Amino acid sequence: MDRETFKKEHKIIGQTPEMQEIVDIVRQVAPTDITVLITGESGVGKEIIARALHAASRRAKKPMVTVNCGAIPEGLIESELFGHEKGSFTSAVETRKGYFEIADEGTVLLDEIGEMPLATQVKLLRVLENGEYNRVGSSTARKADVRVLAATNKVLDYEVQQKRFRPDLYFRLRSVNIHVPPLRNRKEDILLLVEHFVKDFTSKNDVRFQGFGEDAAVMLMNYDWPGNVR
Repeated sequence: MDRETFKKEHKIIGQTPEMQEIVDIVRQVAPTDITVLITGESGVGKEIIARALHAASRRAKKPMVTVNCGAIPEGLIESELFGHEKGSFTSAVETRKGYFEIADEGTVLLDEIGEMPLATQVKLLRVLENGEYNRVGSSTARKADVRVLAATNKVLDYEVQQKRFRPDLYFRLRSVNIHVPPLRNRKEDILLLVEHFVKDFTSKNDVRFQGFGEDAAVMLMNYDWPGNVR
């Protein structure tokens, strides 16, 4: 599959050299089980890249489970990821599978991994090293046949320096690091994205759109993102 067909199939929009390079990396590593770290500011499309990695992999027919590490309380994240046994803590009224077990033979996307507590990072490192984990309240080791993708808007080099992120986990995660640049650094893609969203909106709402005039196109291309029109 050529680059343009791949972009269309996986809804990756952009013609700048940076986006073309990202697409080439995704095409190259998607068929493997290599762990990929996707970095970039909030809203740049990290999850789109993750979904393309999964959809183009040999695990595509199995589930991709997305876990927002920043939205799960510290006391619950281990149970959410690895499951728990009945009675292992006060509210554990039944045995429950974790996300790694649910995603068996598929992919787990650990979104906002920079928010993961240090204690949980140790257990994730074990999964990455040998595929093993324990449910909370169990001494029986289980195997996780999953591919791990991770995404963050934090600079993990800095988080490691501040001792908020384990260096061994960081280097394990960044076997491949895909950095998605913000739109203000690839202004040539703005019009393509606007056209995509307009087409999507008009199609869903059955309305017509005549297209952008030359002045509107120039304004979009020269907008100081974020900021004011120059």
